[in-house]
Amino acid sequence: MSDQATQQMHIEAPLERIWAVLTDFEAYPTWARDLKEATVVQHDEQGRALLVRFRAAAMGRSTTYTLAYDWDDAPRRLPWKLVNGDIQRVLDGAYEFAEVDGGTDVTYHLRVDLAIPLPGFVKRRAEARIISTALRELRDHVTTTA
Repeated sequence: MSDQATQQMHIEAPLERIWAVLTDFEAYPTWARDLKEATVVQHDEQGRALLVRFRAAAMGRSTTYTLAYDWDDAPRRLPWKLVNGDIQRVLDGAYEFAEVDGGTDVTYHLRVDLAIPLPGFVKRRAEARIISTALRELRDHVTTTA
């Protein structure tokens, strides 16, 4: 059974800027601390990333996983689903966006199930850290770079 978590943050930046950062997958390691590598392995006919392979630091080790992205609701929503992973059974989620007061409310949804057994409180703490870190690092990158 997978656990789900959601968190929202207001970012003082236009949606277009946030969208540009989030869809530049291969640049993720420059601003997302736990990501060591991101490689687009398949594009759609419009040049958008369909499959992206990530290598990340996780629980004191390196993990590799591939996510499939869905562009149907772009640019209001950027969802993904796990295609394969070495320690993940589920790693599905989405960014959702709402323009508010000259900035953007960003909501991050994440559903995780690991192949390795962990106590529930450890998994919930890890999910909260992943989401919080992802939103903070996104905000910091978007608001400090032009």
